[in-house]
Amino acid sequence: MFESKAGILWVGGIGFFVIAFLSNGWVPMLMYQDLKEQTAEEVVNSRVLYQFEEISRRYPQTFKQYYGDVNEDTCAEALRLGRQLYIGEGCWHCHSQFVRPVSNESLRWGEVAATIEFQNELQRPVMFGTRRVGPDLSREGGRRSNDWHAVHFFQPKMLSPGSPMPAYPWFFDGGPDQPNKRGIAIMTYVQWLGSWLESYPYYEELKDSDSES
Repeated sequence: MFESKAGILWVGGIGFFVIAFLSNGWVPMLMYQDLKEQTAEEVVNSRVLYQFEEISRRYPQTFKQYYGDVNEDTCAEALRLGRQLYIGEGCWHCHSQFVRPVSNESLRWGEVAATIEFQNELQRPVMFGTRRVGPDLSREGGRRSNDWHAVHFFQPKMLSPGSPMPAYPWFFDGGPDQPNKRGIAIMTYVQWLGSWLESYPYYEELKDSDSES
């Protein structure tokens, strides 16, 4: 067996699998086994809270109806529901949430995914994705306005002609200017992605525009 090319390839394949399992699975698990898993409340930061407040200003009536006031608890509630919707609607089939250290992915999507980013309830299970029909969403937060996301969820082709993404009219009580509890939740969740990074875009622009007004 070991004298044939097939045997050598078989042993080599098993060997590489074992190395990959140890380096990418077992070793990281041992390294972070004592790291406490954070709750949704604990991962609410100033960046996503600012976006949540901005949503409340853009859609005051529906926001007040479904979430009441802007605070860490209501933001965490929206994040949990947004995560459930993201999974339930199958968004992870076409969008991954894991920037790999290959093929210059960091140039397209931002920093390579780090283990520490997934040590919270909103990242379990990790949304590796099954394919990339759409872009990776690991760093999507802050790249686009809440109005953009509202229209995009309501009718994707209005902003991305030819997009295979389906419309989600059940996220709204009417048009894209009336997101319901689910619509606000999914927008909050998307704006949260990458908000733990200092490179989070748009946030500083929002603060600057507010200070000037």
